[in-house]
Amino acid sequence: MIAIIDYDAGNLTSVQKALAYLGHPSVITRDPEQVARAERVIFPGVGAAGRAMADLKRLKLDQAILASFDRKKPILGICLGTQVVMEWSEENDTTCLGIIRGGVPRFSDNILDSEGRKLKVPHMGWNGVRMRKEHPLFEGVARESEFYFVHAYYPSPENHDDVLGETSYGTTFASVLASGSLVAVQFHPEKSGMPGLKILSNFCRWGGKESA
Repeated sequence: MIAIIDYDAGNLTSVQKALAYLGHPSVITRDPEQVARAERVIFPGVGAAGRAMADLKRLKLDQAILASFDRKKPILGICLGTQVVMEWSEENDTTCLGIIRGGVPRFSDNILDSEGRKLKVPHMGWNGVRMRKEHPLFEGVARESEFYFVHAYYPSPENHDDVLGETSYGTTFASVLASGSLVAVQFHPEKSGMPGLKILSNFCRWGGKESA
């Protein structure tokens, strides 16, 4: 069973519907024991980092996520779930889970495109990902694929080896992270058409190792 972590951060039903479409049963849960029993974990979310971490701690789901990572259980972070696996977020000056070293800064309000035009923040819409290395979750996903983004903050890992893919939006930022049994994507695969569904399908079969 796949556990979709519910910490009042929204965006859960669309993930569950995508999994159901792919034929994979899942449960939306805020029960740490159910997370512990799950074969794999999806950690989605939208909203603010400070509120998210407060709710994770209140529900004792922070420890459930860390324990799942320690046990090398496959984990997929999505959007806010990607940001809070870092050590710290500029949003609400928040101490996060610390699975991956580094912080989560906000896009500058004066960010410009390659032609000097001001870009809107948050970054919202379709954009590409330049993969830095191969990973089982992206097997069969065309390199020219685009994914749906909605975010004003972005992960900035200290160790570049934790960066699986990058995206350009005025600056180049880490849009896919990978560390052990964790892969985290800044975009929404459940809203990204067939390429996103392929990532979710690959995750449902992934054993938690970076090589196939």
